[in-house]
Amino acid sequence: MTTLIYKICPAGLWAEAEAAGVFHGAEIDLADGYIHFSTAGQVAETAAKHFAGRDDLVLVAVDAEALGAALRYEVSRGGALFPHLYAPLPLAAVRHVAPLPLGADGRHRFAGLMP
Repeated sequence: MTTLIYKICPAGLWAEAEAAGVFHGAEIDLADGYIHFSTAGQVAETAAKHFAGRDDLVLVAVDAEALGAALRYEVSRGGALFPHLYAPLPLAAVRHVAPLPLGADGRHRFAGLMP
């Protein structure tokens, strides 16, 4: 069984990654030295905390096992373990990308986007 982790990304930045064939990260990732991901149980809170009200986003689902030793689970928000990738994200590890819609209440809707 594949373990999926998730990256919330501005659609334009993701389009650039697809054109380049690799994703080096968003501004915060580059500043921190690793690409931030969330597990399925963390991604909605990540969206609310860091991307509230943004309607220009995609949700990128990534096969965690395909990332090898460069992926580490480290303590972050609230003491929870979050996946961090200490390497560029190879697009071969991406399982699907979908627009991340906003509901009428301004919160992102994940229904149908994750198994």
